[in-house]
Amino acid sequence: MPEQETPSTEETTVEETVETPPEGETPKGDETGSTEEKPTEEGVPAEVLRKKLTDANAEAANYRTKLRETEAKLSSAKTVEEFEAATADLKGQIAALERSILLNNVAAKYELPPALAKRLTGDDEAALEADAKELQKLVAPEQPQSLSGGLTPETDGDDFDPVKAAQEARRSRRY
Repeated sequence: MPEQETPSTEETTVEETVETPPEGETPKGDETGSTEEKPTEEGVPAEVLRKKLTDANAEAANYRTKLRETEAKLSSAKTVEEFEAATADLKGQIAALERSILLNNVAAKYELPPALAKRLTGDDEAALEADAKELQKLVAPEQPQSLSGGLTPETDGDDFDPVKAAQEARRSRRY
């Protein structure tokens, strides 16, 4: 039986040297030349992207303020009871956020509008999915306004005769 090698416990250190290129030259590893993001090929309107970015920034700011409040509560806790009360409050907030995420994921999976996502009932994911299936049956899919395809047929009652149309086309052309 071949012997297995055991990993060595010696630490290996690798020193990295960073060379700065002279002005006007790009580093050898950076051939792209630009740090700007390329626009997506999907063609998402800029207004939609700006709104999503604004919403994400507002949500991040909200989380930062909650973090500061929580840090203040925990640092000001002097007794075990105060510390346990603060952690119980945090556990409640975490549970509420996890439930919200679960509701949104299930609603997105079954293509339910956000207003109905709040109305899902159940304690676990299986119960929520069963409720979402029932709600999905009641939600009618959105229909387009017109299914004509852009062309409207003529309503004058004349039937189209392809033979006559071909003969007329031949007469009107000169060869």
